[in-house]
Amino acid sequence: MCGIAGILLATDAASAKPLRAIAPMTTALRHRGPDGYGFWTDREAGVAFGHRRLAIVDLSEAGHQPMHSATGRYAITFNGEIYNFHDLRRELEGAGHRFRSTCDTEVLLCAIESWGLDAALTRFAGMFAFGLWDKKTRTLHLARDRMGKKPLYVASTRDALIFASELKAINCFPGVCQELDLDAATTMLSRGWVPDDKCIWRGVFKLPPGSVLSVTAADFAEARSAASLSHRIRYWWSLAETATKGRADPIVGTDEELTNELDVLLRLAVRERMIADVPLGAFLSGGIDSSAVVALMQAQSEKPVRTFTIAFGECGFDEAPHAAEVARHLGTDHTELHLSSAAAQEVIPELPQIWDEPFADESQIPTLLVARLARQHVTVALTGDGGDECFAGYARHLMAARAKRLHKVPSPLRQTLAAGVGLLARAARHDLVGKLPLSAHARHALRSDRLDRLTRLLAAADENELYQRLRGSSTENLAHHKPPISVQGEPPFDDLLSRLLYDDMVGYLPGDILVKLDRASMAASLEGRCPLLDHRVVDFAWRLPADAMVRHGRGKWILRQLLHRYVPERLIDRPKQGFDVPIAVWLRGPLRIWASDVLADMRLSGDGIFDFAKVEACWRDHIDGRQDHSRDLWAALMFQAWRNETCKPQAPATELRPRRNETCRPAAPAADLRGAFELAGG
Repeated sequence: MCGIAGILLATDAASAKPLRAIAPMTTALRHRGPDGYGFWTDREAGVAFGHRRLAIVDLSEAGHQPMHSATGRYAITFNGEIYNFHDLRRELEGAGHRFRSTCDTEVLLCAIESWGLDAALTRFAGMFAFGLWDKKTRTLHLARDRMGKKPLYVASTRDALIFASELKAINCFPGVCQELDLDAATTMLSRGWVPDDKCIWRGVFKLPPGSVLSVTAADFAEARSAASLSHRIRYWWSLAETATKGRADPIVGTDEELTNELDVLLRLAVRERMIADVPLGAFLSGGIDSSAVVALMQAQSEKPVRTFTIAFGECGFDEAPHAAEVARHLGTDHTELHLSSAAAQEVIPELPQIWDEPFADESQIPTLLVARLARQHVTVALTGDGGDECFAGYARHLMAARAKRLHKVPSPLRQTLAAGVGLLARAARHDLVGKLPLSAHARHALRSDRLDRLTRLLAAADENELYQRLRGSSTENLAHHKPPISVQGEPPFDDLLSRLLYDDMVGYLPGDILVKLDRASMAASLEGRCPLLDHRVVDFAWRLPADAMVRHGRGKWILRQLLHRYVPERLIDRPKQGFDVPIAVWLRGPLRIWASDVLADMRLSGDGIFDFAKVEACWRDHIDGRQDHSRDLWAALMFQAWRNETCKPQAPATELRPRRNETCRPAAPAADLRGAFELAGG
């Protein structure tokens, strides 16, 4: 796992001086690779690569990057891991090739040289993003893995194409325009994250998962804009094609046979991800996904696996006891860190700089903290990310499975039920539910925002409207403008569950879940690996019948059956909780002053993004306890905190500060407006 950056000059560039920017660009990524750095420049060709190394396999200088192929034709700067590189190496050695290192990067280069780029990509099982320079054809190839686990940003100026693992490196290149993309901003305020097919800055885009962009200097001279470059992208793997083929060719077998096949696939995916020349462990929340990964790790390890959990004190948000029980049963070497709310809140000012683009999934806080905890002991951590998207683990998936029964109920009765749930939501807003003798999980389930969403779903006129409501945002849009309608293509599925699973894999997974894991782990110089997103597991999941995913009103049925072979059902049979933090409570309490300051900055910014009347109304209702607007407010607060960070004057590259955004005004003192927000809150 590393940080990569590169520059390609247009053929008519006035000079090669812009290539010097590769040094500050690479320095800005040092958190992604603290173990070493390297540069390679070909001034005549107008190309430069930079690399920051997090040494995982082959810790010697033989694994140093940028790396050149054996014949010298190719140069590469590579971020990621090729998990099946041992098998590929044996095949290449059988064809007469010899290797000087034991790293996967050299195998990747040899595979490309032997089989060609596109053919080699289809043979790789891994997560990656790389820049590859072909000296023979003078072509720059940029490539990204199937699921979008590793990021790759691409931008252009008048004279240069630039690419990097993170925006903070792109921002170090002279002349990069930082103009806010309004569609990306309003979508973030609605969803809490910027979709993978958008970028917060105009003129910058993310290379799509499963794709390649091939450009010569002459090509770039003809197509200098990001939009023109994006039209040159080609796909070497397609989720739509994989999903469509899988649904057209379902697996036939008994429950036992299906579970056996998943066991074999996941064992292989986990075993390949346990290859490392550095200490290795896993995140363990005690839920289905992480427990399954850890169980298969321990089943294939001769010594106790290192596992890590973050514990929060707030009732209803602490899964640490469940994780500890699973760890004891499996015999792992378990580390549990108990954090006070104050300790968790201390990282909030760091979030905008770490995530680069505005990001408001509040589980980013525990993810960052558990990554920092794990990094004190290991360099690689396996995670359970992807289980919900592959095997139907979200509430919307259960609702989809029940849709046929739901819409057999006459519409008048459904409207009556919706009205009843609406009354319960209002009771929750006035804290009447809190006075009932309910468990913490029940109170969590009866949150007003969840009940409001259920009301909307019950009121859906038909299955198509239900689909649109399930996939849409459940939050208020606090921006002046409505977020754009997604134009992401969808495969021709008839069933609601398949449509939702596809939406999650193509949107939520690369836009939120994988961004959260990549930035949190890389900020701690930790490599995160996701066995449940191995492409062979994804292929298998799309061939599963629906009742192997959702059965008896519960999601991830087949994954549960697999886990029951290793962990007693009593240890994992509980409602889904997620990696939540009590943001709603914090905003009314210890974060209230911070939030008031940020909201004051929002009013002063004068950029016209927010509908400030809505913002003030949400803040007032939330503080007074009339309604839980924590999701809406957190998105607005994280966006403005990101704007505040981005608008700071540019600092030297050694301080890892983004470039100044010339479209922003300097922030005015907020102290004089904070009192107004405190008064507005009652």
